[in-house]
Amino acid sequence: MSKEKDLRLSSILIRWYNENKRDLPWRDTADPYIIWISEIILQQTRVDQGYAYFNRFMERFPSVDVLAKAGENEVLKIWQGLGYYSRARNLHAAAKMILDKYHGVFPSDYKDILSLKGIGEYTAAAIVSFAYDEPYAVVDGNVFRVLSRIFAIGNPIDSATGKKLFSGLARELLDDKRAGLHNQAIMEFGALQCISVSPDCIACPVSGMCIAYASNEVNAYPVKAGKQKVRVRYFNYFDIRTDDGYMFLRKRTAKDIWQNLYEPPLIETEKDYSIEELRKTDDFKNIFKDNNGIHIKYMAQIKHVLSHRIIHATFYRVAIRDMLMADEYIKARTEHTDDYPVSRLIHKYREKT
Repeated sequence: MSKEKDLRLSSILIRWYNENKRDLPWRDTADPYIIWISEIILQQTRVDQGYAYFNRFMERFPSVDVLAKAGENEVLKIWQGLGYYSRARNLHAAAKMILDKYHGVFPSDYKDILSLKGIGEYTAAAIVSFAYDEPYAVVDGNVFRVLSRIFAIGNPIDSATGKKLFSGLARELLDDKRAGLHNQAIMEFGALQCISVSPDCIACPVSGMCIAYASNEVNAYPVKAGKQKVRVRYFNYFDIRTDDGYMFLRKRTAKDIWQNLYEPPLIETEKDYSIEELRKTDDFKNIFKDNNGIHIKYMAQIKHVLSHRIIHATFYRVAIRDMLMADEYIKARTEHTDDYPVSRLIHKYREKT
Protein backbone atom coordinates (compact mmCIF):
# COMPACT_ATOMS: atom_id res chain seq x y z
CA MET A 1 0.00 0.00 0.00
CA SER A 2 1.36 3.44 -0.96
CA LYS A 3 1.79 6.21 1.59
CA GLU A 4 -1.05 8.08 -0.14
CA LYS A 5 -3.38 5.14 0.47
CA ASP A 6 -1.99 4.80 3.99
CA LEU A 7 -2.99 8.37 4.78
CA ARG A 8 -6.38 7.91 3.08
CA LEU A 9 -7.16 4.99 5.38
CA SER A 10 -5.96 7.02 8.36
CA SER A 11 -8.15 9.96 7.33
CA ILE A 12 -11.23 7.75 7.01
CA LEU A 13 -10.64 6.29 10.48
CA ILE A 14 -10.06 9.72 12.04
CA ARG A 15 -13.21 11.12 10.40
CA TRP A 16 -15.21 8.13 11.69
CA TYR A 17 -13.67 8.62 15.16
CA ASN A 18 -14.59 12.30 15.36
CA GLU A 19 -18.20 11.39 14.58
CA ASN A 20 -18.54 8.25 16.74
CA LYS A 21 -16.07 8.33 19.65
CA ARG A 22 -17.26 7.74 23.18
CA ASP A 23 -17.04 10.57 25.69
CA LEU A 24 -14.56 9.18 28.21
CA PRO A 25 -12.74 11.04 31.02
CA TRP A 26 -9.25 10.03 29.83
CA ARG A 27 -9.86 11.41 26.35
CA ASP A 28 -9.04 14.98 25.33
CA THR A 29 -6.19 15.23 27.83
CA ALA A 30 -2.45 15.41 27.37
CA ASP A 31 -1.67 14.48 30.98
CA PRO A 32 0.53 11.35 30.76
CA TYR A 33 -0.39 10.26 34.29
CA ILE A 34 -4.12 10.19 33.50
CA ILE A 35 -3.47 8.40 30.20
CA TRP A 36 -1.21 5.86 31.93
CA ILE A 37 -3.77 5.04 34.65
CA SER A 38 -6.55 4.63 32.07
CA GLU A 39 -4.46 2.36 29.85
CA ILE A 40 -3.46 0.07 32.70
CA ILE A 41 -7.01 -0.17 34.03
CA LEU A 42 -8.37 -0.97 30.56
CA GLN A 43 -5.96 -3.85 30.02
CA GLN A 44 -8.08 -7.01 30.25
CA THR A 45 -11.04 -4.85 31.35
CA ARG A 46 -14.12 -3.60 29.49
CA VAL A 47 -14.61 0.17 29.36
CA ASP A 48 -17.99 -0.03 31.13
CA GLN A 49 -16.37 -1.90 34.02
CA GLY A 50 -13.17 0.15 34.12
CA TYR A 51 -14.93 3.55 34.06
CA ALA A 52 -15.93 3.54 37.73
CA TYR A 53 -12.55 2.15 38.82
CA PHE A 54 -10.75 4.89 36.88
CA ASN A 55 -12.80 7.61 38.60
CA ARG A 56 -12.23 6.04 42.04
CA PHE A 57 -8.51 5.58 41.41
CA MET A 58 -8.03 9.16 40.20
CA GLU A 59 -10.02 10.57 43.11
CA ARG A 60 -7.82 8.77 45.64
CA PHE A 61 -4.51 9.02 43.72
CA PRO A 62 -4.71 12.25 41.67
CA SER A 63 -0.97 12.42 41.00
CA VAL A 64 2.17 10.29 40.77
CA ASP A 65 3.49 11.36 44.16
CA VAL A 66 0.22 10.57 45.95
CA LEU A 67 0.20 7.10 44.38
CA ALA A 68 3.88 6.53 45.16
CA LYS A 69 3.47 7.47 48.82
CA ALA A 70 0.36 5.33 49.38
CA GLY A 71 0.55 1.92 51.05
CA GLU A 72 0.27 -1.17 48.86
CA ASN A 73 -2.76 -2.46 50.78
CA GLU A 74 -4.67 0.72 49.99
CA VAL A 75 -3.76 0.55 46.29
CA LEU A 76 -4.89 -3.07 46.11
CA LYS A 77 -8.09 -2.24 48.02
CA ILE A 78 -9.07 0.44 45.48
CA TRP A 79 -8.27 -2.07 42.72
CA GLN A 80 -10.24 -4.89 44.37
CA GLY A 81 -12.60 -6.63 41.94
CA LEU A 82 -10.77 -5.63 38.75
CA GLY A 83 -8.59 -8.74 38.69
CA TYR A 84 -5.08 -9.13 37.28
CA TYR A 85 -3.71 -7.58 40.49
CA SER A 86 -0.16 -7.46 39.15
CA ARG A 87 -1.35 -4.37 37.25
CA ALA A 88 -2.00 -2.54 40.53
CA ARG A 89 1.28 -3.69 42.09
CA ASN A 90 3.18 -2.57 38.97
CA LEU A 91 1.41 0.81 38.94
CA HIS A 92 2.48 1.36 42.51
CA ALA A 93 6.08 0.29 41.81
CA ALA A 94 6.29 2.45 38.68
CA ALA A 95 4.98 5.49 40.57
CA LYS A 96 7.79 5.02 43.11
CA MET A 97 10.30 4.79 40.21
CA ILE A 98 8.97 8.06 38.76
CA LEU A 99 9.19 9.75 42.15
CA ASP A 100 12.75 8.52 42.81
CA LYS A 101 14.28 8.71 39.34
CA TYR A 102 12.33 11.53 37.69
CA HIS A 103 11.48 13.61 40.79
CA GLY A 104 7.75 12.96 40.38
CA VAL A 105 7.59 14.19 36.79
CA PHE A 106 6.23 11.64 34.33
CA PRO A 107 8.95 11.00 31.68
CA SER A 108 8.31 12.01 28.08
CA ASP A 109 10.87 9.79 26.33
CA TYR A 110 9.55 6.49 24.93
CA LYS A 111 12.48 4.43 26.24
CA ASP A 112 12.23 5.98 29.69
CA ILE A 113 8.52 5.18 29.83
CA LEU A 114 9.17 1.64 28.56
CA SER A 115 11.62 1.12 31.44
CA LEU A 116 8.89 1.63 34.03
CA LYS A 117 7.51 -1.41 35.83
CA GLY A 118 4.55 -2.99 34.07
CA ILE A 119 4.76 -0.88 30.90
CA GLY A 120 5.20 -2.69 27.60
CA GLU A 121 5.51 -1.46 24.04
CA TYR A 122 1.78 -0.92 23.55
CA THR A 123 1.31 1.17 26.71
CA ALA A 124 4.47 3.21 26.08
CA ALA A 125 3.32 3.93 22.52
CA ALA A 126 -0.14 4.94 23.75
CA ILE A 127 1.27 7.35 26.34
CA VAL A 128 3.79 9.10 24.06
CA SER A 129 1.34 9.37 21.17
CA PHE A 130 -1.66 10.54 23.22
CA ALA A 131 0.29 12.86 25.53
CA TYR A 132 3.06 14.13 23.25
CA ASP A 133 1.85 13.19 19.73
CA GLU A 134 5.03 11.19 19.15
CA PRO A 135 4.85 8.88 16.08
CA TYR A 136 4.62 5.50 17.82
CA ALA A 137 1.93 3.10 16.59
CA VAL A 138 -0.24 1.23 19.09
CA VAL A 139 -1.10 -2.41 18.51
CA ASP A 140 -3.72 -3.89 20.83
CA GLY A 141 -6.44 -6.50 20.30
CA ASN A 142 -8.67 -4.05 18.46
CA VAL A 143 -5.87 -3.00 16.12
CA PHE A 144 -4.95 -6.63 15.42
CA ARG A 145 -8.54 -7.32 14.41
CA VAL A 146 -8.92 -4.25 12.17
CA LEU A 147 -5.64 -4.76 10.32
CA SER A 148 -6.03 -8.52 9.95
CA ARG A 149 -9.41 -8.04 8.26
CA ILE A 150 -8.56 -5.08 6.05
CA PHE A 151 -5.46 -6.82 4.70
CA ALA A 152 -6.64 -10.45 5.17
CA ILE A 153 -3.50 -11.36 7.12
CA GLY A 154 -3.38 -15.04 8.02
CA ASN A 155 -0.35 -14.83 10.31
CA PRO A 156 -1.39 -15.70 13.88
CA ILE A 157 -1.57 -12.61 16.06
CA ASP A 158 -0.22 -14.59 19.04
CA SER A 159 2.98 -15.62 17.25
CA ALA A 160 6.31 -13.77 17.23
CA THR A 161 6.26 -13.39 13.42
CA GLY A 162 2.67 -12.23 13.48
CA LYS A 163 3.29 -9.60 16.13
CA LYS A 164 6.30 -8.30 14.20
CA LEU A 165 4.32 -8.13 10.95
CA PHE A 166 1.37 -6.28 12.54
CA SER A 167 3.65 -3.85 14.37
CA GLY A 168 5.40 -2.98 11.11
CA LEU A 169 2.11 -2.52 9.26
CA ALA A 170 0.67 -0.35 12.02
CA ARG A 171 3.77 1.84 11.82
CA GLU A 172 3.41 2.18 8.02
CA LEU A 173 -0.23 3.26 8.34
CA LEU A 174 0.46 5.84 11.06
CA ASP A 175 -0.09 9.48 10.17
CA ASP A 176 3.00 10.99 11.82
CA LYS A 177 1.41 14.44 11.94
CA ARG A 178 -1.64 13.14 13.83
CA ALA A 179 -0.20 10.14 15.62
CA GLY A 180 -2.29 10.37 18.79
CA LEU A 181 -5.53 10.96 16.91
CA HIS A 182 -4.79 8.11 14.49
CA ASN A 183 -4.08 5.68 17.34
CA GLN A 184 -7.23 6.67 19.20
CA ALA A 185 -9.23 6.30 15.99
CA ILE A 186 -8.10 2.81 14.98
CA MET A 187 -8.51 1.48 18.55
CA GLU A 188 -12.02 2.94 18.88
CA PHE A 189 -12.91 1.68 15.41
CA GLY A 190 -12.04 -1.85 16.49
CA ALA A 191 -13.95 -1.47 19.76
CA LEU A 192 -17.18 -0.13 18.25
CA GLN A 193 -17.30 -0.83 14.50
CA CYS A 194 -14.99 -3.72 13.57
CA ILE A 195 -16.12 -5.85 16.51
CA SER A 196 -15.30 -9.52 17.09
CA VAL A 197 -18.67 -11.06 16.27
CA SER A 198 -21.14 -9.95 13.57
CA PRO A 199 -19.66 -6.55 12.67
CA ASP A 200 -21.89 -4.24 10.63
CA CYS A 201 -19.79 -4.35 7.48
CA ILE A 202 -22.51 -2.71 5.34
CA ALA A 203 -22.17 0.49 7.36
CA CYS A 204 -18.36 0.27 7.61
CA PRO A 205 -16.55 3.25 6.02
CA VAL A 206 -13.52 1.11 5.07
CA SER A 207 -15.42 -1.87 3.64
CA GLY A 208 -14.32 -0.84 0.15
CA MET A 209 -10.70 -1.43 1.21
CA CYS A 210 -11.33 -4.57 3.28
CA ILE A 211 -10.05 -7.74 1.62
CA ALA A 212 -11.74 -9.99 4.18
CA TYR A 213 -15.10 -8.33 3.44
CA ALA A 214 -14.60 -8.63 -0.31
CA SER A 215 -13.93 -12.37 0.04
CA ASN A 216 -16.75 -12.87 2.59
CA GLU A 217 -14.26 -14.10 5.21
CA VAL A 218 -14.55 -11.43 7.91
CA ASN A 219 -15.17 -14.02 10.66
CA ALA A 220 -11.97 -15.87 9.72
CA TYR A 221 -9.82 -13.02 11.10
CA PRO A 222 -7.83 -12.50 13.20
CA VAL A 223 -6.07 -15.87 13.25
CA LYS A 224 -4.71 -17.29 16.52
CA ALA A 225 -2.12 -20.07 16.83
CA GLY A 226 -3.78 -21.74 19.78
CA LYS A 227 -5.32 -21.23 23.17
CA GLN A 228 -3.45 -21.69 26.44
CA LYS A 229 -4.52 -24.77 28.38
CA VAL A 230 -6.91 -24.08 31.24
CA ARG A 231 -5.77 -25.32 34.65
CA VAL A 232 -8.35 -26.57 37.17
CA ARG A 233 -7.60 -25.95 40.87
CA TYR A 234 -9.38 -26.94 44.10
CA PHE A 235 -9.33 -24.52 47.04
CA ASN A 236 -10.66 -25.36 50.53
CA TYR A 237 -11.05 -22.30 52.75
CA PHE A 238 -11.56 -22.29 56.52
CA ASP A 239 -13.32 -19.18 57.82
CA ILE A 240 -12.18 -19.45 61.45
CA ARG A 241 -14.07 -17.20 63.91
CA THR A 242 -13.26 -16.83 67.60
CA ASP A 243 -15.85 -16.26 70.32
CA ASP A 244 -14.47 -12.78 71.00
CA GLY A 245 -14.91 -11.53 67.42
CA TYR A 246 -11.69 -12.29 65.59
CA MET A 247 -10.87 -14.18 62.39
CA PHE A 248 -7.64 -15.26 60.72
CA LEU A 249 -6.23 -14.05 57.41
CA ARG A 250 -3.11 -14.87 55.44
CA LYS A 251 -1.35 -12.75 52.84
CA ARG A 252 -0.59 -14.56 49.57
CA THR A 253 3.10 -13.82 49.05
CA ALA A 254 4.01 -16.49 46.48
CA LYS A 255 4.25 -15.59 42.78
CA ASP A 256 0.83 -16.95 41.95
CA ILE A 257 -2.64 -15.54 41.42
CA TRP A 258 -3.73 -12.82 43.85
CA GLN A 259 -0.22 -12.07 45.09
CA ASN A 260 -0.27 -9.80 48.18
CA LEU A 261 -4.03 -10.17 48.66
CA TYR A 262 -5.51 -11.65 51.84
CA GLU A 263 -7.58 -14.79 52.37
CA PRO A 264 -8.68 -17.20 55.13
CA PRO A 265 -6.57 -20.30 55.83
CA LEU A 266 -6.45 -22.39 52.67
CA ILE A 267 -5.75 -25.99 51.75
CA GLU A 268 -5.31 -26.58 48.03
CA THR A 269 -5.93 -30.14 46.83
CA GLU A 270 -5.42 -31.90 43.51
CA LYS A 271 -9.12 -32.85 43.34
CA ASP A 272 -12.37 -32.29 45.17
CA TYR A 273 -11.95 -33.47 48.79
CA SER A 274 -14.66 -34.14 51.36
CA ILE A 275 -14.19 -32.66 54.83
CA GLU A 276 -13.38 -36.16 56.11
CA GLU A 277 -10.57 -36.45 53.55
CA LEU A 278 -9.31 -32.96 54.40
CA ARG A 279 -9.10 -33.82 58.10
CA LYS A 280 -6.56 -36.55 57.27
CA THR A 281 -4.16 -34.25 55.40
CA ASP A 282 -0.97 -32.84 56.90
CA ASP A 283 -2.06 -29.32 55.89
CA PHE A 284 -5.23 -29.65 57.95
CA LYS A 285 -3.30 -30.96 60.95
CA ASN A 286 -0.85 -28.05 60.66
CA ILE A 287 -3.71 -25.54 60.84
CA PHE A 288 -5.74 -27.36 63.50
CA LYS A 289 -3.28 -28.92 65.95
CA ASP A 290 -6.04 -30.57 67.95
CA ASN A 291 -8.52 -31.49 65.28
CA ASN A 292 -10.78 -33.90 67.15
CA GLY A 293 -13.05 -31.43 68.95
CA ILE A 294 -13.36 -28.88 66.18
CA HIS A 295 -16.82 -28.23 64.76
CA ILE A 296 -16.71 -27.40 61.06
CA LYS A 297 -19.74 -26.17 59.13
CA TYR A 298 -19.99 -26.24 55.34
CA MET A 299 -20.87 -22.78 54.01
CA ALA A 300 -20.63 -22.57 50.23
CA GLN A 301 -19.13 -23.83 47.00
CA ILE A 302 -18.14 -21.28 44.38
CA LYS A 303 -16.80 -21.83 40.89
CA HIS A 304 -14.50 -18.96 39.96
CA VAL A 305 -13.25 -18.60 36.39
CA LEU A 306 -10.04 -16.73 35.54
CA SER A 307 -8.42 -16.35 32.11
CA HIS A 308 -6.47 -19.62 32.23
CA ARG A 309 -7.74 -21.16 35.47
CA ILE A 310 -10.96 -22.56 36.84
CA ILE A 311 -11.10 -22.59 40.63
CA HIS A 312 -13.53 -24.79 42.53
CA ALA A 313 -13.64 -23.29 46.02
CA THR A 314 -15.31 -24.81 49.07
CA PHE A 315 -15.80 -22.68 52.18
CA TYR A 316 -16.15 -23.92 55.75
CA ARG A 317 -16.96 -21.96 58.91
CA VAL A 318 -15.09 -22.90 62.11
CA ALA A 319 -16.26 -21.48 65.43
CA ILE A 320 -13.76 -21.70 68.29
CA ARG A 321 -12.96 -20.00 71.60
CA ASP A 322 -9.43 -19.11 70.60
CA MET A 323 -6.60 -20.63 68.70
CA LEU A 324 -2.88 -20.26 68.15
CA MET A 325 -1.91 -19.90 64.50
CA ALA A 326 1.42 -19.78 62.70
CA ASP A 327 3.11 -16.39 62.29
CA GLU A 328 1.95 -16.14 58.66
CA TYR A 329 -1.64 -15.57 59.85
CA ILE A 330 -3.07 -12.25 60.97
CA LYS A 331 -5.65 -12.20 63.75
CA ALA A 332 -8.08 -9.47 62.69
CA ARG A 333 -11.30 -8.10 64.17
CA THR A 334 -14.19 -9.29 61.99
CA GLU A 335 -15.51 -5.74 61.62
CA HIS A 336 -12.11 -4.62 60.28
CA THR A 337 -11.58 -7.36 57.68
CA ASP A 338 -12.86 -5.08 54.91
CA ASP A 339 -9.68 -3.05 55.40
CA TYR A 340 -7.70 -5.89 53.81
CA PRO A 341 -7.69 -6.27 50.01
CA VAL A 342 -9.08 -9.62 48.88
CA SER A 343 -9.74 -11.43 45.62
CA ARG A 344 -13.10 -11.36 43.87
CA LEU A 345 -13.59 -14.98 44.97
CA ILE A 346 -13.34 -14.09 48.67
CA HIS A 347 -15.56 -11.07 48.07
CA LYS A 348 -18.20 -13.31 46.45
CA TYR A 349 -18.08 -15.62 49.49
CA ARG A 350 -18.63 -12.69 51.84
CA GLU A 351 -21.58 -11.53 49.75
CA LYS A 352 -23.14 -15.01 50.10
CA THR A 353 -22.66 -15.18 53.85
